[in-house]
Amino acid sequence: MKTIDDDMRLIVENSRLSFVATVCSDGSPNLSPKGSMRVYDDEHIAFMDIASPNTVGNLERDPRIEINSIDFLRRRGYRFKGTAEFREPGDPVYEWLHAWLLDLNGPGYPAIRAILVHVERALPILSPAYTFGGADEGDLRQAWARTYLADLEEE
Repeated sequence: MKTIDDDMRLIVENSRLSFVATVCSDGSPNLSPKGSMRVYDDEHIAFMDIASPNTVGNLERDPRIEINSIDFLRRRGYRFKGTAEFREPGDPVYEWLHAWLLDLNGPGYPAIRAILVHVERALPILSPAYTFGGADEGDLRQAWARTYLADLEEE
């Protein structure tokens, strides 16, 4: 049975920015934005270590991780909990993600190592607009798109 379904894949791809939570050595949380998040297969998500010394240090000590991917226009997303492992240059996961990163950002973009997360649990994240307001996803998407566009026009 797959852990990551088609809707989860869509959200990760559309979110453009996900957030990774790890545990610091003193037990406090570390939260870090990641723009390289991709679904690798039905049980794994991967992202690139581009400039992530705190995230990497925390994962070297404790591989537990949580990833939050939110499609801000749809006002919903997913929380993925699992364990991380490092994949170095030459590994198929690294090469797959690195090729995507270079296509997106151009040659020379830094990529130290890939981090592959085995997703053990995935839970939905929903705006209260769905839970309490009976919102329609299409209507929410249009309303938030207008809001963000209006903000850009004011700048």
